[in-house]
Amino acid sequence: MPLDAETIADRRRLRRKLSLWRVLAILAAIGAVVVGGLAAAGRAGFPAGGAQIARIEVDGFIAGDQRMADLFRRVAEAGNVRGVVISIDSPGGTTTGAEELYRGIRRLAERKPLVAFVDGTAASGGYITAMAADHIVARETSLIGSIGVLFQYPNVAGLLERIGVQVEDVKSGPLKAEPSGYKSTSPEARAALQAIVNDTFGWFKTLVADRRKLDEAAVATVSTGQVFSGRQSLPLKLVDELGGEREAIAWLEREKNVPTDLPVREWRPRRDRDGLDLWVAAAVGADLLGLDGLAEHLRRAGLAVETARAEGLLALWRPSLD
Repeated sequence: MPLDAETIADRRRLRRKLSLWRVLAILAAIGAVVVGGLAAAGRAGFPAGGAQIARIEVDGFIAGDQRMADLFRRVAEAGNVRGVVISIDSPGGTTTGAEELYRGIRRLAERKPLVAFVDGTAASGGYITAMAADHIVARETSLIGSIGVLFQYPNVAGLLERIGVQVEDVKSGPLKAEPSGYKSTSPEARAALQAIVNDTFGWFKTLVADRRKLDEAAVATVSTGQVFSGRQSLPLKLVDELGGEREAIAWLEREKNVPTDLPVREWRPRRDRDGLDLWVAAAVGADLLGLDGLAEHLRRAGLAVETARAEGLLALWRPSLD
């Protein structure tokens, strides 16, 4: 039976309405996924629930990061955070990055009861980070210390000479652009670098003496650059207690009057781009809803690998692989 023009127009209007509702339903589902992901991740201004203990992780290579400073500020201003656990598993990094972390944690400790928990390694810059807390708890087998400063640079002068390449420079003074990997380091340049290393090492040792209440002899014992186990670190006064995160939280409850049995919520730094935050939140929400295909698609579309370069002085424990 042929359809008249009015019936055809009605069906077209109906299809347009159905399409609109489908689009609205999809947008609502995506919004729910994003909101759920943000809430689960405790990000982007969403309240992370009621009274809690905030856990902040410091792991991997330490470098300067404004996002961590922003995270410390957010935790300090959060009215529902009753205490903070800084969970550390880091071999260190740049001295400036470790100093920035240390000062940020000290500012946070002025606002919130705070404890450090070494969950693996707190060496060099990682130990500088741990010293920002008034109480350090470490596992018996954790690696602690490596108190020292390192300046490393490659020297490819021999290789360049072998292949017949010379690098020439014109500079304003003999110590400009030193050290150079294109030639052997002069005694004057080496002495200038050693003075910088010694000065930074002195700052590190002064920090250890002040924060850990150690005399000169005790500081000399622990500042040879070696690492110690958690068990060795306790009598050396590099840590205050052996145990896990439970013991760290118990110290907050016992010594800082933090209410017992509070949930521990993980706080993470915000990413550099808000759009990327939405991709991550959507992926988290899709995981929660069991939408495996959507979660994988969102990860591929939105996540990127972050890299960092190590420049300048290092407070880093880096065992040889030779």
